[in-house]
This record gives sequence, C-alpha cells and structure tokens, in this order.
Amino acid sequence: MQQKKVTCIFEASSKLGESPLWHPHENALYWVDIEGCLLHCLNPPTGVHRQWSMPSEIGCIGLASRSGLVAALRDSFVHIHLPSGEVALIDTPLTAEQGVMFNDGKCDRAGRFWAGTKDLLEQSDIGSLYYLDSERQCTESITGFAVSNGIAWSPDNTTFYICNSPAKVIYQYDFDLATAALSNRRVFATLPADAGYPDGLTVDSEGCIWNAHWDGFRITRYLPNGKIDNVIEMPVQRPTSCCFGGVDLTTLFVTSASTRMTAEELEKSPLSGAVFAIDVGIKGIPEPLFLG
Repeated sequence: MQQKKVTCIFEASSKLGESPLWHPHENALYWVDIEGCLLHCLNPPTGVHRQWSMPSEIGCIGLASRSGLVAALRDSFVHIHLPSGEVALIDTPLTAEQGVMFNDGKCDRAGRFWAGTKDLLEQSDIGSLYYLDSERQCTESITGFAVSNGIAWSPDNTTFYICNSPAKVIYQYDFDLATAALSNRRVFATLPADAGYPDGLTVDSEGCIWNAHWDGFRITRYLPNGKIDNVIEMPVQRPTSCCFGGVDLTTLFVTSASTRMTAEELEKSPLSGAVFAIDVGIKGIPEPLFLG
C-alpha cells in the first residue's frame, strides 16, 4: 500500500467539518461545519476563504442548476443563494418528535438531491433516507440507520452506497436511476474494530470507493468487489468525508472534525477540524446538479 502526501490546505478548526463539494466553475471547494452551523468556501490556488452562518445545523450540500446550492439543514431542504448566503426554504419533512436530523447527502445523476437522517442519540436505527426530485417533491426511501453516512453511486448508476456508521458497515444496493428505487441490500464492507467508523465517501472514475474513517486516522480505497486497495494515513483522528476536485479532478479533498475530542486527543491530533488535499493520481467524477 502506497502512502500519499497529505497537505493541510485550511486550518478551519471545524467542530464537525463535512460534505466537501468541488465547484468546477468557481474552482472552489465548499464544505460545511454541521455543529458550527456554517457553510465554508475556499479557493485553493488563491487561499481566499468565505463563510456564511446558517439558521441551524447544516448536514450536506449539492450544486444547484439554478445557481447556488441545495442543502439539508437540521429538519429542512433549502436553497442557498450565493454569494449572499440567503437561505430559501424548499420543504420541511422532519419533525422534532421523530428524534432525528439530516446528516450526509449528495445529488444523483438524474438531478435528485438525497439526504439521510441520524438518530440524535446515535443509538437506534430510526434514521431514513430522503430525496428531493426535480419537482421539489420530497420522498422517504429506505429506513433503518442509526447514523446514515457516505452516500454515493457507481459510475454506471446501478449501485448505491451508504454507511450505517455505528454498525461499522458500508452497504450497497441495486439502484434504478429512472425511478430512484433501491433494492437488494447487501454488505459491501465491514470495518474491523481498530479502524474506526465509516463516515463520508466518494466514488472515483474507476468505480472504487474512498471512505473516511471516523476515529480511524485514515482514508481507505476499496475496489468495487469490496477488497481494500489502499489505505492513506491521515494526521487527524476524525476524517469525516472526501470528494474529488481540482482542475483535473485528481485531488482528493478531505474534511475533519474536532467535536467531542478530549484534550489529550486534540494534543495528538492538533489539525482536527482542518481541510486536507491529497494528489491521488486517479480521476474522480464531476458532481451532478440538483435540477429542482
């Protein structure tokens, strides 16, 4: 296994950095700090950084065809106008009584925006997966997650990946792009006891899966058959998610978290909450647009 050079490109000190998203027209990286209720943007070549405060926790973001971003806040789907950062409500499918909040999500190649929920106590499998279609109609899809994470699709759109983090499992489903139907759930990978928990993930142009290991100090590249191809050691205990970006889409950007870490853990992992870049030499896939 080959260790890649990991470069810290922004010391964000995020509580819970997540949902990195490369914007090809701006040559910029967007990401969120869920617990900090912040949206961030960095232009890596220039170092110019911007941030916007959100009205609640912000779990995930996607590129919107109407410009700006689509996002899942604590209980709602919204559109974020840029560069103002103004938030416009699309739908509020969650209630406080459900005991869940939105977490990770992405756009599929039919223009839907998907976001999963997590149990606020991170104990019971009461989380679900929702999607917002091009008509801005919200549909609940599959259920049964304590903390849903790591949504992604294979390059041919036939396989869907999602994590149930506390269970240490990455699942895969058969996916119908035309209907959004998910079926035939099976285990893609199970993390060993010493490898942390599966968090955010992305898929490259070769169909391999890159997964960030919360409390695992690593990023793992899995082959499409679930076998480990490479492990990249990270300088932070809690890498949270990753995406491909850069001019040629061969840079892997990685977010991280500092939340709920002890003073001793932070001393060993002082860059916790920062954003990193890794030149992996493998092309990613451009992120699709939300068409609603």
